[in-house]
Amino acid sequence: MQVVQSHYLLRRRRMDSLKDNLERMLANGRDDAMLRFGLGSAHFNEKNYAQAIPHLEACIKHDAKYSAAYKLLGKALFKVGKDEESRSVFEAGLPIAIDKGDKQTEREILAFLKKLDRESPNTSR
Repeated sequence: MQVVQSHYLLRRRRMDSLKDNLERMLANGRDDAMLRFGLGSAHFNEKNYAQAIPHLEACIKHDAKYSAAYKLLGKALFKVGKDEESRSVFEAGLPIAIDKGDKQTEREILAFLKKLDRESPNTSR
């Protein structure tokens, strides 16, 4: 138990440090798709879905072909209960993933679209 707890705390500190570095870079004027995806991903992994959304949206504004950003943005929107927005993002990202040959993102987007078809709007996330 102690080893698992120590491993978790070490991992958590590394993630906080990475997020802090990315936020510092953004504050210092660097703003690009990879930086925004990194910040969005860090917030998403911490279950801060609402905070992930603007970073993932900015990522897509920087690079409209960043298929993984569509996937993560759709998932974040789904987590905060914005099912229709989530669906729109997934539907926009699917052809991009297909065009890029990004099979993993394609599979995940298709799975989430099916999940949206099954889920009711009042289901807890």
